Amino acid sequence: MQPLRKADPSAIAGYRLLGRLGAGGMGVVYLARSGGGALAALKLIRAEHAADPGFRERFRREAAAAERITGRWVVRVLGADPEAREPWLATEFVPGPSLAEAVALHGALPEPTVRALGARLASALGDMHEAGLVHRDVKPGNVLLALDGPRLIDFGIARSAGATALTATGAMIGTPGFLAPEQARVAGAGEVGPASDVFSLGCVLAYALTGERPFGTGAVAAVVYRTVHEEPDLTEVPDTVLPLVRACLAKNPTDRPTALEVRAALGEADGPAGDWLPPGLPALIAQRSSRVLDLPVPEPTMLVDAPPQKGPSRRRVLIGGAAAAVVGAGGLTAYLANRGPAAGGPGGPPRTLATHTIGVQTDLSGARKTDGRGQERGVRLAVETFNARADRPFDLAVKVRDDGGDPRRSVTAAEAFGKDRSVIAVVGPTNEEVVLAALGIYQRNELVFASVAAGTASETVSELGSNPAYFEMRPVRDVLSLGFSTVSITRKYRRVAVIEDRAAGAFAWFLAKSAQDAMGQASITLSRHQVAADSDDFGPAVRAALAAGAEGVMYAGTSPRRAALCALELRAQGFKGLCGSVEYVLEPEFFKVAGSAVEDWRIGTTYVDPALMPGAKAFTAAYRKRWGLSGAVPVDRYAVEAYDAVLSVAEAMRSLAKDGLPMERSALTRRLRERTYQGVVKQYGYETAKTYRYMDQVFIHRIQRGVPRFLGVFEKVAEDDVAARKKRQTQGT
Repeated sequence: MQPLRKADPSAIAGYRLLGRLGAGGMGVVYLARSGGGALAALKLIRAEHAADPGFRERFRREAAAAERITGRWVVRVLGADPEAREPWLATEFVPGPSLAEAVALHGALPEPTVRALGARLASALGDMHEAGLVHRDVKPGNVLLALDGPRLIDFGIARSAGATALTATGAMIGTPGFLAPEQARVAGAGEVGPASDVFSLGCVLAYALTGERPFGTGAVAAVVYRTVHEEPDLTEVPDTVLPLVRACLAKNPTDRPTALEVRAALGEADGPAGDWLPPGLPALIAQRSSRVLDLPVPEPTMLVDAPPQKGPSRRRVLIGGAAAAVVGAGGLTAYLANRGPAAGGPGGPPRTLATHTIGVQTDLSGARKTDGRGQERGVRLAVETFNARADRPFDLAVKVRDDGGDPRRSVTAAEAFGKDRSVIAVVGPTNEEVVLAALGIYQRNELVFASVAAGTASETVSELGSNPAYFEMRPVRDVLSLGFSTVSITRKYRRVAVIEDRAAGAFAWFLAKSAQDAMGQASITLSRHQVAADSDDFGPAVRAALAAGAEGVMYAGTSPRRAALCALELRAQGFKGLCGSVEYVLEPEFFKVAGSAVEDWRIGTTYVDPALMPGAKAFTAAYRKRWGLSGAVPVDRYAVEAYDAVLSVAEAMRSLAKDGLPMERSALTRRLRERTYQGVVKQYGYETAKTYRYMDQVFIHRIQRGVPRFLGVFEKVAEDDVAARKKRQTQGT
C-alpha cells in the first residue's frame, strides 16, 4: 500500500481514506475506514472517464451487479454512488493474498484446502446464478484468501444471464486459460451463461491442486486453441476429485454440473471455516491484517478554508501559504531538475541530489554466471553514464545480489530488495525458474523487475493485474523460431521438420507451434517429431524427419547437450540442409559435445553483438575501456541490453520528476509502460500493459568455425541469404 498524496481527498462520502491500494488509467483504489470503523476498498473513477456515458453505464452496471450479490463468500458492497461527479464503489476489504499469489508463493494446495475452497466458491457462484448473474471472469487472481474462507471479487464484467453485453462486438471476455470454450469462441451473449462460470471454476480447482493451468501457458492464441479443441492436462489432479474437475471442464456447457452440484460434491460450504488453510498462509494473512489494523489515520490531504472573516486569520494565512507551496511544487521540481551542477551561484556549495538505487539480481556464480557478469557490467556502465550528465535531477547507485540462478536464492534476494526502499528497480534474472520464484514478491512490493536475459512463458504476468511490475524487455521466447523459419521461407522450402525435445517441457511444443504457424502461411509442410525427455537417442526422430523429405530441421529445446546430440545424429544420417535452434543452446557444452557438427547452424536470439552494430560503436568502446577488454574480446552477452534497460528506467524517472510527481515504485511501473525508449541497439516499449513490441527484435547468429557470428535482424538476414545464394548460383553457371 502507498501513502496518500496531497492531491488525494481525505474522505469520500464519510469514508476516511488511509492509503492507496492501487491506481490505473481508470482511477484509484483506496484503503478506507467507514464511520463505524469497518475497512473498505474504495474504487474512485476519474472524472474524465465518468464523462463518457458508456463508461458510466458500465460502472453503474458493475455497482448494481455487486449489490445484488449477498452470499458469504463474495466481498460485500458497503456503498456506491454511480451518479457522483467521480463515481465510487466501496466493498469490504480482505487483507489476504489472492489464490494466484498463494500458489506462486507456496505451490499447489492440499486437497482438503482445495475442497473447502471449491465448495465455498461454488456456493458464491450458485448465489450469483440464482440472482440471474454470470461472473464471466472466475480466476485465481479474483479469489482472495481470508482466515475464514475465500472471497470472490471483481464483478466488473459480470452481467445478467442472457443480457446484451456492453462490450465491443467480437470481444473475448474473460482470462485465457480460465475462460470457457464458448467465451474463447467469442460466442453470442446467450451462450455465455452459468455453465461458463463452472468451467472457469474447474480450471481454478485444477490450478490450485497442481500449481499448473490445465490448458498450459504460452501465446494467448495457443491457450485459446487448446481450450476450444484439446483436452486439459489433469494428470496431477488427485483421483478423488478428478471426475468432478473433468466434468466441470466439459466442452459442451450442457454436460457440466451446476455450481450447486459442484458444491454438493465437494462438501459443506457454509459450516465453520476451521483450519482450512495449509501452514504458512494463515501467518501471512494475519501479518497483513495486523499491518492494516495498526495504520494511523493520516493527516488531512486536501485543505479546506475557514469561514470568511473580516481580515485574514492566522489559519487562512497558513493555508494560503501551504496551498501556494503545493502549487509551486512542480515548478520547484522542474527548477531543481534543470539547475546546473552548482547551486547558489559561483563559489557556492555543490547541489545535493537524491540517490535512487538500481538493483541487480542475477547469476554470478552458477551456470549462467557469464551472462550475469555481462548484465552487471552493463548496469554499472549505464549508471556511471547517467551520473555524468550535468542536467540529471537525481543520482543513481547500484546494489548487486547474486542468486546463482537458484530459485530459492532468488526469493531471498527479492525479499531483500523489496524491503530496501532506496531500490527503485531491479534488473538481471537469467532463467524462468528464478523469475517465477521472485515474481510475486516484486509484484507485492510494486518494484520494477526487468528481464533482458530470461525468457518466460507469455502468460507469466497474466495474474498480476493491470499494472504488472515484471518487465520482459525482450521478445516472448516462442517467436525465437523466426530465426529459422524466415530463412526456410525465403529459400522457398516445401518441407521442414522440427525435433521436439520433451525435456524442454511445454516450451518445445510452443516453439514448434510458432514455427508451424509462420511457415504454414507460406504453404510449407512442417512435420514434428518428438524425443522423450528420458531418452538421449535422437536417431528415430531424425530418421522420421528425413523420411518426410525435410529440407531444413530445427531443434526445439533448451538443452545445449541435447541440441548437440541432435546435431551429431543429423550429420551421422548425412543431412546437409539447413539446421537451426534458439539462443538457449549457445553454451560451451553445445560446441564441446557437437564439434564441427554444428557448423553453419542458424540460431535465433534476442541479443546482439554491439561490436557489429553501426550505432553501438561508442558503447562498445566505452564498455571495453571500462572493463579493460582488448578489441579481440567480444562484448559480454546481454551487456548492452542491460545498459539500455537501466537508461530506459532512468528516463522514465526523469519524466516523473519533470511532471512534479513523487518517485514512487508504483508510479515508475506505470510510467515505464506508457513510454517508448530508443536504446543503443533497440527500441523498448509496450503496445499494451503486458505486450512488448518485439517483431523487429529477433536476431540470427550463424555458427562459423565453431563460433557464433552475429548476422543481424532475422528479416534482413533472410533476404541477404537469398541474395548470396543467387549470386553463388550465377557465378557457378
